[in-house]
Amino acid sequence: MDFISPLISVVDRLCTAMASRISNIIDLDRRIHSVTTELNELKDKRDDLRTRVERAELDGSRRTNEVQRWLARVEVIEAEATSIIENLGQRRQGLGCLNSSCYSKYSLSEEIVEKLKEISDLKAKSVFERPVTEPHTAPVEEKPCKPAIGISVMLDKVWEFLEEGKVGIIALYGMGGVGKTTLLKTINNAFLTRAHNFDAVIWVLVSKEFVVSKIQQSILARLGLPWEESEAHELQTSKIYNVLKKKRFLLLLDDVWERIDLEDIGIPLPDEENKCKLIFTTRSMDVCTDMDAHRKLKAEFLGDEKSWQLFCEKVGRTEILESPPIRTYAETIVRKCGGLPLALITVGRAMANKETEEEWKYAIELLNKSPSELRGMEDVFALLRFSYDNLENETIKMCFLYCSLFPQSYSIEKEQLVEYWIAEGFLDSSYDSNAHNKGYAAIGSLKVACLLETGEEETQVKMNDVIRSFALWIASESGVNKGKFLVEASLDLTEAPRVQNWEGTQRISLLDNGITGLKEVPVCPNLLTLLLQWNNGLNRIPDDFFQFMSALRVLDLSFTSIRKIPVSINQLLELRHLNLAATKITTLPKELGSLTKLNHLNLLRTYSLRTIPLEAISGLSELVVLNLYYSYERWELQNFDGEAEVGFEELETLRHLRILGLTISTIISLNRFSSFRSLVRCIQYLHIKECEGLTQLEFSSTFGYGKTLRRLSIRNCYDLNYLVVDTEDGERWLPNLEVLALQGLPNVTSVWKNPVRKASLQNLRLLNIWYCHRLKNVSWVLSLPMLEVIYLFYCKEMEEVVSGGEKLEPDSKAFSRLKTISIRDLPELRSITPWTLALPCLKSIAVIDCPKLKKLPIRTSNSSTLPSVYCGKEWWDGLDWEEPNAKSAFLTNFTSN
Repeated sequence: MDFISPLISVVDRLCTAMASRISNIIDLDRRIHSVTTELNELKDKRDDLRTRVERAELDGSRRTNEVQRWLARVEVIEAEATSIIENLGQRRQGLGCLNSSCYSKYSLSEEIVEKLKEISDLKAKSVFERPVTEPHTAPVEEKPCKPAIGISVMLDKVWEFLEEGKVGIIALYGMGGVGKTTLLKTINNAFLTRAHNFDAVIWVLVSKEFVVSKIQQSILARLGLPWEESEAHELQTSKIYNVLKKKRFLLLLDDVWERIDLEDIGIPLPDEENKCKLIFTTRSMDVCTDMDAHRKLKAEFLGDEKSWQLFCEKVGRTEILESPPIRTYAETIVRKCGGLPLALITVGRAMANKETEEEWKYAIELLNKSPSELRGMEDVFALLRFSYDNLENETIKMCFLYCSLFPQSYSIEKEQLVEYWIAEGFLDSSYDSNAHNKGYAAIGSLKVACLLETGEEETQVKMNDVIRSFALWIASESGVNKGKFLVEASLDLTEAPRVQNWEGTQRISLLDNGITGLKEVPVCPNLLTLLLQWNNGLNRIPDDFFQFMSALRVLDLSFTSIRKIPVSINQLLELRHLNLAATKITTLPKELGSLTKLNHLNLLRTYSLRTIPLEAISGLSELVVLNLYYSYERWELQNFDGEAEVGFEELETLRHLRILGLTISTIISLNRFSSFRSLVRCIQYLHIKECEGLTQLEFSSTFGYGKTLRRLSIRNCYDLNYLVVDTEDGERWLPNLEVLALQGLPNVTSVWKNPVRKASLQNLRLLNIWYCHRLKNVSWVLSLPMLEVIYLFYCKEMEEVVSGGEKLEPDSKAFSRLKTISIRDLPELRSITPWTLALPCLKSIAVIDCPKLKKLPIRTSNSSTLPSVYCGKEWWDGLDWEEPNAKSAFLTNFTSN
């Protein structure tokens, strides 16, 4: 029985231990239940606090650091407690309390007690007096910006726009490097000292590859709000919108390349009601429109004075710049920078350490031929390349590069450009109106991209000097292949470049030089365009000069002194465009007839042209344009020296002919021409001279006579009394006529037999009348809405330009586009118009030998610009002025002849 007592003792101890462990297990279950309950309550408090904070953040508040740390700690405790509970649940599925896991459970029980305490502490700290703080950011944040030169006028305009209540969105546009960002930064910084009512001035850099989230991030940072990468886009949008809708803001967006959806970002649309404003910069006028800008302001190039000032500031060597020889070179360099601030800054820095005359001369040579080699200029070109790369398609890019063939700051006729582009094949080989429209659209796209600008006239465009240098750099494949374009225009050359330089070229431009002869025969099988016009002394071209130019498509020899076309012209079988205008040729060679692909033959003002052999024209089966305005006139002579010459019959066989210019010198020829209906429908340029017996000139609409006419010149027709227009619709006379020149018509008392109606001559831009002595007035000019230029010379009986009996309608557009009026030797002229007019576009008025004219019809009040006046001082001093101070207003514009 002795062994029983120890056994009982062991059993008692085991039972006691087991009872204790069982009690702990039961207690553990209670603790699990408690911690689960406490954790759920803590999560509820966390969720409630988070909801309050996030709602406040949507209104622009920001959670405190204390709240942020508390929420973060809750996340950690939740994860740890959940992990312990899950582990206990798994181990309860074990072998019972005698299993070793009982010890682990005991350990976990101790951990959960600790977690329960931590959870209770966090619950106790869940009440925050101020869980969020209002963001306090300065209304304006200064942007680093150096003082800018030459932007004061633009700044004044921006302040004007900002004052306009209905103006919410303002666009600042212009080419790269012109100073748009500097202007925008200056506007931003001006609000540091300038009185304003904006709660926030917000600056955002957009850039070409913009991302909406990056813009939102910048705006949130500026508003003092947190950026959460993980937050949904819609939440960020709502956060920005809820803040900005309660503020009066000025948003400045720099470098916008495409339309930005303000709503998608969360920006309330600026309008008259919320008084908010948006100013953005862009290189494209299209973006101005796409962004619904209420006002657009172009960032212009700097003028001469400001350009010099900026350049000198960057060179920083006054003593060098003021030395006579270097000063001249420096002024040349400044001109070549074309007023582009970035170029002036870059070149100025590059020249800062150049002290010798040779260094400055070399810099000019580089700017003429290889500007990218001047230090820093490749960076300028890299900036401009963004605009080039952003052009719509390869066609527009090629059209852009082609403009670099013309001299610096040269005003190029849009029509001429389009003709070249068609011949090159950029637009359409069919040479129809669609191709022309496409060409003008390309010009529009380049102007919109600020890579071209309006020339001296509305019909012209020009390229900034730096943009031209950039275009040549692109054409040379960023300087790698400099031989593709050989451009030495307006460089005062007396000899053409050596023919070795012509090899491999695609386009050559030597226009506007002093070249007198072409002595060598070049070999350039890849040459597509050769421009030699305006070499006025050029009179010698070898007969075999064109022998090795088989690909040539454009050849321009206009305004040279050549008297003979080389016979090797017949080798140019790909030629599409041949311009011989204003040359001294007397005969067209028969070899010209070999050019079966020729579309455009311009013989304008070839006054010496006497012979056009039939063979020279009959083979030109693809000819679309033939211009003989102020040129060949021998239409009634079908045989000359035994050889057949071209006549109207031969012209009628040119089945693709669409544009025709003619000179007619006999009434027989005029009557014969009128019988060729297909030619009548093509006529755009008509010069009638010395037609004896012509008493009236009729334009009948029956066969379309006059509908296409663009220029009409009538000279020395001494029997002519007036012009007669017979139209089917009764009013639309000569709808496309742009130029009307009447000279030496002594019997004309009234230009038109029938009254000019409102819809007549709607495109007439230039009126030129000389030696029409019986003409009393030209009152019908009141009906010409597009009239830009009036020349009235040597009309002895003219008393008024516009008769005093005329009435000016309230909605009249009379003289609204008039730019120039020049009157000379009108001894009886008493009045220009019976009214004083604003004449908003008038730039110059010249009055010479008109002694009875005592008043100028120009209103000076409320006129920001007055025209220049050229006249005799005695006549000027004798003028009567209706408006007080009118004469003094004109004084700075008066020039005595």
